[in-house]
Amino acid sequence: MQHFSINNLGDPFIESNYGVHSRQFEVGVLDWFACLWELEKNEYWGYITNCGTEGNLHGILVGREVFPDGILYASKESHYSVFKAARMYRMGCVKVETLISGEIDCADFEKKLMQNKDKPAIINVNIGTTVKGAVDDLDLVIKTLEGCGFKDRFYIHCDGALFGLMMPFVKRAPKVSFKKPIGSVSVSGHKFVGCPMPCGVQITRLEHINALSSNVEYLASRDATIMGSRNGHAPIFLWYTLNRKGYCGFQKEVQKCLRNAHYLKDRLKEAGIGAMLNELSSTVVFERPKDEEFVRRWQLACEGNIAHVVVMPNVTIEKLDSFLSELVQMRSGWYGEEKGKPPCIAKDVGTDNCLCGSHDK
Repeated sequence: MQHFSINNLGDPFIESNYGVHSRQFEVGVLDWFACLWELEKNEYWGYITNCGTEGNLHGILVGREVFPDGILYASKESHYSVFKAARMYRMGCVKVETLISGEIDCADFEKKLMQNKDKPAIINVNIGTTVKGAVDDLDLVIKTLEGCGFKDRFYIHCDGALFGLMMPFVKRAPKVSFKKPIGSVSVSGHKFVGCPMPCGVQITRLEHINALSSNVEYLASRDATIMGSRNGHAPIFLWYTLNRKGYCGFQKEVQKCLRNAHYLKDRLKEAGIGAMLNELSSTVVFERPKDEEFVRRWQLACEGNIAHVVVMPNVTIEKLDSFLSELVQMRSGWYGEEKGKPPCIAKDVGTDNCLCGSHDK
């Protein structure tokens, strides 16, 4: 397939005048996700994006088109692309505080909603935050909106870049479903699914898309996407993987990731290293390593005094043991009686998860 320039331009559901495309595969992938999120074929519209950020840009744009004077609300731990969208679209944007878990603080959300009660609300709900893997309580967000008098005056975009595909396979996890009053959901295709090139899936309600869509004569199609031309290889990879693994395959991989994440968190704590793992996540947060070469070699994402490991299907127990062994060995050289103490990460992970020793009674 690499011998072909496959370009899925225009609307995935409408023929264009460009013949080398994979729109049938694209629609097949979209149907799979629409079914996962409980939206009927004749009720949804979507496309394969070039990345997770494009999914957020599109979801928030749809919200802005539905409510042109709406204010965007997002927790301060939302992905930076959400705030990029607010700047690009020149929208009013309100950052909402978070709990220690990284989840949106609905008490602060309620307070900030009441300060702008005269304007509709466009809300970004995180299905796994970037740093801590926290899942915002969608049901509580909806309850808060309705309790503040925003019934029928809100649009919810769910950013499920990483965990949006994992959560449906987690027992007792709350549902992300279009049977609830949400407007759109986006996930990345190169993260949990493992597509070899960056891509994503964006699904919204068909009723919302007409305001965005425009006819393009020279394509002999219409377009409501952000980028126009789209990678035609990505839908083939996604379609193949979804069909090869199936529901049971994904369920096994999710269970493996969660099991290995708990293993890593427990081993870190046994070694005296502060660590946190949210209940519905495979992202393990721990104290930032002191040596930047160690950070670079293990490709750790860091923020302030914390770093994280995202446990994906390719991360084995053997790899985790190798990481832990090197971390513990190097850490013994970073800290000691004369070398100082490790950073206190209580404000990031809570005192129960911080093992720096300064919280002992």
